[in-house]
Amino acid sequence: MEQGEYEGMCRENGYGGKCDIIQLSQHSDKQLTQPGWTKLLMLAGISTTLGLSLPVGYHIGVVNTPANIMKEFCNESMQTRYDLYMTKSQLDLLWSSIVSIFLVGAAIGSLGGAVLADKIGRRGVLIVSSVLGISAGLLFVVSKPTHSVEMLFLGRLLVGFSAGLTTSVVPMYLTELAPISLRGAMGVLCPLGITIGVLLGQIISIHDVLGTKDLWSYCMAAYVLPLFFSTLTLPILPESPKYLFVIKKSPNMALKQLKKIRNLEEEFLTAEINELKVEQREIEQHVGESWNMRIVLSKKSLLLPVLLVCSLQMGQQFSGINAVFYYSNVIFQEAGLSTSQGELATIGTGFCNLFMAVLSIWFTSRFDRRVCLQLSMILSIFFLILLGFAIMFIKSYTWIPYLSIIGVLGFVTTYGIGLGPIPYFVGSELFEIGPRPSAMSLGSMSNWAGNLIIGLTFPTMKTYIGPASFFIFACFVLILLIFIRFYLPETRGRDIAEVAALCRNGFSSRPLETREIARMKCEETQKIYGNQVA
Repeated sequence: MEQGEYEGMCRENGYGGKCDIIQLSQHSDKQLTQPGWTKLLMLAGISTTLGLSLPVGYHIGVVNTPANIMKEFCNESMQTRYDLYMTKSQLDLLWSSIVSIFLVGAAIGSLGGAVLADKIGRRGVLIVSSVLGISAGLLFVVSKPTHSVEMLFLGRLLVGFSAGLTTSVVPMYLTELAPISLRGAMGVLCPLGITIGVLLGQIISIHDVLGTKDLWSYCMAAYVLPLFFSTLTLPILPESPKYLFVIKKSPNMALKQLKKIRNLEEEFLTAEINELKVEQREIEQHVGESWNMRIVLSKKSLLLPVLLVCSLQMGQQFSGINAVFYYSNVIFQEAGLSTSQGELATIGTGFCNLFMAVLSIWFTSRFDRRVCLQLSMILSIFFLILLGFAIMFIKSYTWIPYLSIIGVLGFVTTYGIGLGPIPYFVGSELFEIGPRPSAMSLGSMSNWAGNLIIGLTFPTMKTYIGPASFFIFACFVLILLIFIRFYLPETRGRDIAEVAALCRNGFSSRPLETREIARMKCEETQKIYGNQVA
């Protein structure tokens, strides 16, 4: 039996053409070598986490506390430059535009990531994102002395573009660099950086630090420091071997980068090289096709994974995590804390969120994605309902405010187990390298779109239904839980070609088929047709 026919049989049986790799691993001790953390891999993780992912979260958390000061600046600038005296509604509209343009820019940047990731490479996108971020920082600093609202607006737009590129490309880049055993740990570094950034933005923007009338412009630009030092490391970071091998068709350069990343000789990298060859053969089946969003969205074989990625990313925002942080300060004050103590308690909640983000590295390395996600969602639903009832009756009994605190901390903790980190990188484990950039960009765009929708609708929800908003968030999480319960395949420790094969029949797929069943089918095929793999 020819190799191509044999691999085709394996793919039809749900194993994605990887029987040859299994067989090699059974007959080669060198194949059992498990690559681990290397200096270059850690440098890539640290550089992208602190330099690129951190600014994304920073700009989510930095504008809340100094909002009134910055609105005053906008009003004074319009009077100084245009002799225009704005009404309160006009000023609120201007400020809302400055805040929301970041989310619009991020959604657009996410779409750009799909094109640039294959045109200039993963590392090339990181460089573009860094340049945009540094340019935005300069605009923030200059906006105050020049009384330019336009520079503030443009800075928010540019940093939004940078954020969209980061969230669509960084998780993909890190998981492509990582060996299969570390894909989860590398995948959660992007959301970890975002979490650090949110907390850092909350701390730096308080009045006792940089959130003052004189220093707010430096507060907006403080993220440039880690971004600048990270940018210095970009020239020595490796390009993705998968991108070089499959997209650029440069196997020698890909092998050179792979050996450098793993710090191993070629003889110990047989499995990864075979995996690259399998992905290359998958791409060659689509000769004449240039992968783009239109093709990804139109292919039936990609319908299910696209829906999974987009629903997880948007569902993460529809869980109400930002609304919980919005309410947290009020909850802590109702529990008897002063305004300043409430702010510190809110920051403490941010530290709790950060702790869970760090812990998620351990979780995703040792537990299945499905287990983490479902546990996270079930507990999140419970704490959202608890929080809704607690806020609803917060003045009825003296002990209710403490119950609401438990609701806040419980939700933040359980959110961090799976719903927070996993949606960011699971797309890189569901898609092969051809459609992966478009799929990751669609997921990132869904995340930012969800963020924008919640940002626009939550004030109205808060006004008209108040604490009952959390029941709606719980319903969204429940719907997402049911969907992933039946259709999300387990991706941890599985080859991407195998996972893609499990989802290629859309809603008729059997994505919950276990690796053991797929292996048994593969072995049955070997017995019937013989083992003639070259």
